[in-house]
Amino acid sequence: MTMHVRKAVFPAAGLGTRFLPATKAQPKEMLPLVDKPIIQYGVEEALNSGCDQIVIVTGRGKTAIEDHFDISYELEKTLEERGKTEMLRAVRAISNMAHVSYVRQKEALGLGHAVLMARELVGEQAFAVLLPDDVIDAEVPCLKQMMEVFQETRCSVIATQVIEGPAISAYGVLDAKPIGGRWQGRLFEIKDLVEKPRHEDAPSNLAVIGRYILTPRIFEMLEETPKGAGGELQLTDGMRRLLRHEKIYGFTFEGKRHDAGDKLGFLKATVEFALKRPDLGKAFREYLETLPLGDRVIA
Repeated sequence: MTMHVRKAVFPAAGLGTRFLPATKAQPKEMLPLVDKPIIQYGVEEALNSGCDQIVIVTGRGKTAIEDHFDISYELEKTLEERGKTEMLRAVRAISNMAHVSYVRQKEALGLGHAVLMARELVGEQAFAVLLPDDVIDAEVPCLKQMMEVFQETRCSVIATQVIEGPAISAYGVLDAKPIGGRWQGRLFEIKDLVEKPRHEDAPSNLAVIGRYILTPRIFEMLEETPKGAGGELQLTDGMRRLLRHEKIYGFTFEGKRHDAGDKLGFLKATVEFALKRPDLGKAFREYLETLPLGDRVIA
């Protein structure tokens, strides 16, 4: 097994029901945060973390994702003829950014099943999994931070975030012990994982976030794992089996995670990314300050 993680898997076969009717005819992964689709943020994070091969697990109605990362001859020709060089450069950069492969998940049978669908394209090497819904704004890409942990531990690594209160019941939760050393209390050895426990039963406040680096043995574990909640193959259940054979670590990354798969989270992410844009931030902030928000000040 190579220790350099080159392949990043993006499960993108879900139905996107939380965004209906907007997702009736378009993938939720293509909903724009300002002017880039959600999935492009994750692809850029993977590339900036050292991955050079992108594997996207798609399903029915997801061809817009393939079109987005493909060459658009007609659009490029039109932009070139009209002298829109900046737009042309941006469009070409998307199709040139990475080698992208696709595999079809014919039925929505769970996250574990989606990961298992990528087995032939991944092979016998460690790989990353990024859930497009989780958009992470970080000075050092979240996945790159995790790569450093993987290089040191040679074990699977799961991104984790502290979630306080009843909201923890919406996540997979770690039962883990902290590891000392250079990671300053941000690295944990996982003893068990619990999927969506009741608040009072949660073993910790460490929630699993949509970034993983997994050893190839996870495929063997997923094949042996029976269907779990909702009749689906759960990645969490596969990782629990993996724990019987090798260590898995949880890592509290530095950065801000946006749940772009939730309507409110999507709106918050749109506002925050727009405010950070040098071409939009000032004017957008001035507009927000005109809204009737009482005494609240836009930070």
